[in-house]
Amino acid sequence: MFEVIGERINTSRKKVQEAVANKDAQYIIDDVQKQQEAGATYIDVNAGARIGHETQDMQWLLDTIQAVVTLPLTLDSPDPSVLEMAFQMVEKTPMINSISLEKERFDTMMPFLEGKDCKIIALCMDDSGMPGSADDIIARADTLVKALNAIGVATRSIYIDPLVQPISTDSNKGVMVLDAVRGIKTKYPDVHITGGLSNISYGLPQRKIINRTFITLMMDAGMDSAIIDPLDEKIMGTIRTVDMLLGHDDFCMNFLKGVRAGAILS
Repeated sequence: MFEVIGERINTSRKKVQEAVANKDAQYIIDDVQKQQEAGATYIDVNAGARIGHETQDMQWLLDTIQAVVTLPLTLDSPDPSVLEMAFQMVEKTPMINSISLEKERFDTMMPFLEGKDCKIIALCMDDSGMPGSADDIIARADTLVKALNAIGVATRSIYIDPLVQPISTDSNKGVMVLDAVRGIKTKYPDVHITGGLSNISYGLPQRKIINRTFITLMMDAGMDSAIIDPLDEKIMGTIRTVDMLLGHDDFCMNFLKGVRAGAILS
C-alpha cells in the first residue's frame, strides 16, 4: 500500500514555529493526531527553521509527538548531530530525510547512516544542480543505491526522490520524471519512490487538481510513497482509489473503509 509521509510538523510553517517557540504541546498533539487519523504512514519532523534552536526544538517535538502517536517518524534534518540525537530518542524504526549526492551532504551523512537500522530518503541532487533528463535521474539514483548498499543499507530501505520540477517552466518535466521512475523501478524493483509532488504545479492556477492528477500518473509509474499533507482529503481519496485500481487493495477493503468513513467522495 502507498505510504504517506505527513509533512505538517515543520518549523518553516508559521503556526508550527510559534507552537514550538511557545512550547504549545496541544497544538502539536492535535496536528499529529489528525495526520494519524487521516491515514499518514509516517510523521515527518523538521525543526530546522529556528536557527540555533534545532537540537532543543527537535528534542521537544519528539517527546511531545511520541507521547500521543503510534506511527514511526521521519527525522528531517541535514545535520548529522541533530539526527544522531533524534535517532537515539525514537521508539520505532525511523526514516531519515535525507541524503543526496551533493558532496558536503553525502560526506557527512554516509558515516552517520552506516550501521543504522532505518529507512532513508535519497535525493537525486548533486553539485551540478537539478537533474536535466530522465537518464540523469536514473544515473543519480543508481549511484545512490549502490553507495547505500555498500554500507549495508538494503535496497528495500531506500526511498529515492527523483525531484519533481515545475511543468510551467518546461512542458517535458512531467514526462521526464515519469520516465525516470519507470526506469528506476525496472532496475531496482525493491527500491521505493517518494518525494514532494506540489512542485509540478508551481506557477500554475488550480494547483490541487494538477497535483491529484499527477500523483495518479506517478503511482502508475511506480511511485509508492509521497511527502504530502494527509489532511488534504481529496488527494488522500485519490491515493486510496488508485491503490485499489492498481491491485494493491485486496477485495477493495481499504477503499470501502474510506468510503464508509466519508474520506472518499466523488
